[in-house]
Amino acid sequence: MASNTSKTARASVRAGQAGQGGALSVLGEFKYLIPLNGGKNAYVRNLTNGKTAHLRTDSDAFVEEIRVLAAAGHAAKIRVELNNLAEAHPDHGWDATEKRLAEAGVFGG
Repeated sequence: MASNTSKTARASVRAGQAGQGGALSVLGEFKYLIPLNGGKNAYVRNLTNGKTAHLRTDSDAFVEEIRVLAAAGHAAKIRVELNNLAEAHPDHGWDATEKRLAEAGVFGG
């Protein structure tokens, strides 16, 4: 007997099951930062604990959240993401955010 579900429905279910981590994925890339309020706030997606924090980008909590991710080996990707945000939204202060994180020693070195 034929299946009751369409090929499209089965493919959709498989795709949903593949991404069960709950992370935003764009073309297979995990996004750590979701900018809010013109760069003043951001959702920070943490792969290490599966949680998403809503933080002010100028807060100590933001720095510490990024520090945890950087220590887990995600520093290079986060830095690229910050640079991409700075290029896409030059008036949102992402370059200053990246500089502050670097000065705080978040990215090592």
